[in-house]
Amino acid sequence: MARMKFGAFLAPHHPIGEHPRLQFRSDLDLVEKLDKLGFDEFWCGEHHSTGWEVIASPEMFLAAAGERTHTIRLGTGVVSLPYHHPFIVAQRMVQLDHMTGGRAMFGSGPGALPSDAYVLGIDPVTQRDRQDEALGVIQRLLAGEERFSHKSDWFTLNDARLHLLPLQERMEYAVASMVSPSGMTLAGKYDTGVLSIGSMSSEGLNALPTQWSFAEEAGLKHGNVVDRKNWRIVLQWHIAETREEAIAQCKDGLFHWHNEYSVGTLQRPGVSAFKTPNEGVEKMAFSDGATAVIGTPDDLVARLRSLIELTGGYGVTIGFVHDWANRENTMRSWDLVMRYVVPELNGMLDAYRESRAHVVAHRDSFAQAQQGILNKIMENPRAAEALKKTKVGVSAALGPHAGPDLAAASDTANAKK
Repeated sequence: MARMKFGAFLAPHHPIGEHPRLQFRSDLDLVEKLDKLGFDEFWCGEHHSTGWEVIASPEMFLAAAGERTHTIRLGTGVVSLPYHHPFIVAQRMVQLDHMTGGRAMFGSGPGALPSDAYVLGIDPVTQRDRQDEALGVIQRLLAGEERFSHKSDWFTLNDARLHLLPLQERMEYAVASMVSPSGMTLAGKYDTGVLSIGSMSSEGLNALPTQWSFAEEAGLKHGNVVDRKNWRIVLQWHIAETREEAIAQCKDGLFHWHNEYSVGTLQRPGVSAFKTPNEGVEKMAFSDGATAVIGTPDDLVARLRSLIELTGGYGVTIGFVHDWANRENTMRSWDLVMRYVVPELNGMLDAYRESRAHVVAHRDSFAQAQQGILNKIMENPRAAEALKKTKVGVSAALGPHAGPDLAAASDTANAKK
């Protein structure tokens, strides 16, 4: 496969207590930092309740991020399609694509929080079918098809056609996938990428080896060939120079996030509170079925290589953005990932290592060549005298990495006389 790409996914999961305006600005600062570091993608979600997941419109947030960034691609992760009229979603994505210079990616889902669907009066049983129906309509609109009508039990289109198409020839699509086959099946049906969010749970990780087959089977049924390079897997990590530092930096924040949000707010079935921060770190990162990496760049490299082997290969590693550590250490964690994990995983350092090994293995040959050059210089009495007086002269003659034997060179020159 091609090189592994890297990105970030911001739900967000922000503990309650911070000024909302400053919180939004800090999130935009993160996107700007990721762009400068060279990350490939950034995704943010849509949620309308819980007090922790505070971005209601990913398109608005990404438009602001687009003004601060240059190359990073910006994706809705995800638009909850049952909450919106498909025509309006299509128009918003077109506008975002133009405002970001063709960097928009369209991620969609059925809606993750039951509390959101309840507020909007949407029957959860209908959400996946509505996502399916809306996605098919949106693809037709973004492709610039001739005017068409569509009547549904929840929206109507009459002679619809967009008056502005995306800047990109074909905008990239992705669907959210948890543990069930529904997300992967949609990916195969509509020839989209996948954003595997379920991989942040042990059940989701265990399901990954069979997940891709659902997309392949659905693709075959609908005449599409899905590509693993468009499979994105979301993971949780916090990286520092040492494992001990990583644990110390994030254990209290992880403890609060898990107990206050995952257990106390979402009340996820089968999830129990941690008794201590250390127990949280142990269960999340170091137990059987651990779903997070808390440690060094080498630890993350090892986990990703095992994940590639487990899945049979995928295209994009997405880090889940959290507030386990303070902002300074969080930024440092992302810096370490790009500085050490990305080049190691993608073989960027292999040629460096080969070159060094080659130089070491052929040191005698290079030394003979250098000595030959020096012997030639020493045949000139004035040059030889100058070199004897200064080591700088030797370095200038042969380069700063060699330490020639002046006495030997002088003897050789005299012998020739």
